Amino acid sequence: MSEMDEILTIDDADVLDVDYDDESAGDTETEEEKRDGFLHLGSVLEGLLFLTGDEGLTLEQASDALGTDPAYTESLFDHLQRYYLHEDRGIEIARYGNVYRFLSKASVHEYAKKLFAITKENRLSSAALETLAIIAYKQPVTRVEIEEIRGVGADVMLRKLEARGLIREDGRSDAPGRPFLYSVTDEFMDSFKLLSLDELPELPTFGDQEEGELF
Repeated sequence: MSEMDEILTIDDADVLDVDYDDESAGDTETEEEKRDGFLHLGSVLEGLLFLTGDEGLTLEQASDALGTDPAYTESLFDHLQRYYLHEDRGIEIARYGNVYRFLSKASVHEYAKKLFAITKENRLSSAALETLAIIAYKQPVTRVEIEEIRGVGADVMLRKLEARGLIREDGRSDAPGRPFLYSVTDEFMDSFKLLSLDELPELPTFGDQEEGELF
């Protein structure tokens, strides 16, 4: 029995009865065939989550790609989340609103710091630099604000930058849900040879556009 099989307990019988839009599956399908089909689509969904990376995958996108209805697709996500909650897994599947993404677990972060310290001479990606710039100019700032500015998910990038020691959690916002606020660190200042954030270059303005609208 595979590890994926082990997460399907007897309590999952009701889940496997959820209908989905697969015309090739008739009413004569056995419980074993339903189970095998469920596990197959779960592995496909796992691959899709990996491919979408930072942007993540919505319930609607997954349903369209798999040809399954939302209820069935959500049950697939639920099972994958349970699978990755196992303590022997280094990643997890997080859901923010209607978007699912792979994230590294907190237990990995200390080791990630060592890894990035070893490879810190590697240049930051443009996505990392964009995220850092937003935080530096607008700190303290929430993940949602960063995502609104960049137009893509920021969870993975925030964890990478935090693991590198370039940003830190800086309290919580008063917004609904009290999300974490992020600010740059002394390591960021050292890396970019800054004594103060006042040394950051002024943002250019174009016509009547406000400075804050550039991000």
